Amino acid sequence: MMLSKLQEYFAGCETPAYLVGGYLRDSLLSRPPGRDIDVAVAGDSQALGQRLSKMLGGKFVPLSPTFGTARVVAPDPEGGTWTVDLSAFAGSIEEDLARRDFTINALALPLAHWGSGALGEELIDPFQGRKDLAEKCIRAVSRHAFQDDPCRLLRSVRLASALGFRLEPETARQVLADASHLGAVAVERVRDEFLSILALDGAKGSLEALDRLDLLCRIIPELAEAKGVDQPKMHYWDVWGHLLHAVENAERITKGHQHSPVFTLIYWTAETAAYFNREAGDLHSRRTMLKLAALLHDIAKPRTKHVEEDGRTRFPGHSEDGAKMAEERLAHLRCGSKGIGIVSNMVKHHLRPSHMMQGVAEVPTARAIHRYFRDLGDVAVDTLYLSLADYLAAKGPELHPDDWAIRARMTGHMIHAGFQAEDAMANLRLVNGNELIEQFHLNPGPVIGRLLERIEEAQGAGEISTREEALALAADSLGHQRDFSPHQGQDGP
Repeated sequence: MMLSKLQEYFAGCETPAYLVGGYLRDSLLSRPPGRDIDVAVAGDSQALGQRLSKMLGGKFVPLSPTFGTARVVAPDPEGGTWTVDLSAFAGSIEEDLARRDFTINALALPLAHWGSGALGEELIDPFQGRKDLAEKCIRAVSRHAFQDDPCRLLRSVRLASALGFRLEPETARQVLADASHLGAVAVERVRDEFLSILALDGAKGSLEALDRLDLLCRIIPELAEAKGVDQPKMHYWDVWGHLLHAVENAERITKGHQHSPVFTLIYWTAETAAYFNREAGDLHSRRTMLKLAALLHDIAKPRTKHVEEDGRTRFPGHSEDGAKMAEERLAHLRCGSKGIGIVSNMVKHHLRPSHMMQGVAEVPTARAIHRYFRDLGDVAVDTLYLSLADYLAAKGPELHPDDWAIRARMTGHMIHAGFQAEDAMANLRLVNGNELIEQFHLNPGPVIGRLLERIEEAQGAGEISTREEALALAADSLGHQRDFSPHQGQDGP
């Protein structure tokens, strides 16, 4: 057990060390603690960390020598890793706790007493943090807590969401009063806190809390334009409400069937569950990126709104403009290029699944599905689920069961067919450009690309599956009449 090793190490150093932070808090809440441990030390955290890393066979990371913080990443014999963050303090441990953010984090336990069974007696709790834990309350340690570190403004909402707690009223007033200080925070820290909030369950409620506290539109100013922007009658909510409910539904459609008459109809397998759990950018999953795309998918509607002479409201080009706006905003937040690409492409193409299904009696053709997966590539599956979330958010409580069943069935067919085509294309490319040049005595050029595209489209649609069939299709496309059976050479008769 890592804590036993830490007890042994600091006892040998004769250095006062205290367990603080989330590991202690979660233990007091009887929640399974993670593998991140925070230790406050009355000494040189850099030197202590270097020696600790050698003892544990881990890696030393000097986080901030100026502020006395260091990290040790150590292997766990049972698999995985532990992260131990060391923070140096001067004066007393009580003075150190007074500089922390919230009372539930301003708790300390002498490391030597961990596991002694005397947790209640030895716990250092100068701000009644344990009482706030019992009452499920997020309370600032001091009036200037948010001015000391404005990133705590976002952390208050993240902690409340992660723990299922509420913001104490005076603390909420402090957040609102100090919201303007968020601009002083490095954008990378804002990005990390915001994406962590979005990753948690109940993201819609967290976004609403951020908005009430005057924080959300400081992170994504374009969202302010969406408030009060009416939509056609097919939409239940205005643009602002639609975006929030799209996030809610993006979260719900990626949590399985949930014994729900609505969500049971959605295509969901172990494969799709694993897909949305994959890391997609900035250490966050495809599920989180889907929720981010849902928040931004109609962000350009306020700027593109147009009322025609017959009174119809339209938003021409909002998908393309929205993709550019999303890309610019996420770049400002210093999101990684992979995450930006995933989100902006989903925004750009979020209407395409709906357009494919309009006027279709059964399901889109195999060729149409292949073109869709070919064109959208890495975000093809994600965009189908975004389309479902968009549809649910548009209809709201006026969702018609029969219409939804048709939409869900068509989408499920596309996802299943797309996965099958993806597997087939990954396993085998029937011919390459050099083979076509040699077989038909062609010169390199655009015609080769068009032939390959036609072959891949037919393969993806399940119309051909062998090299001979691919060559025959190429011959037909070129106006040739040849027999490319397996027993003949590449040049034919």
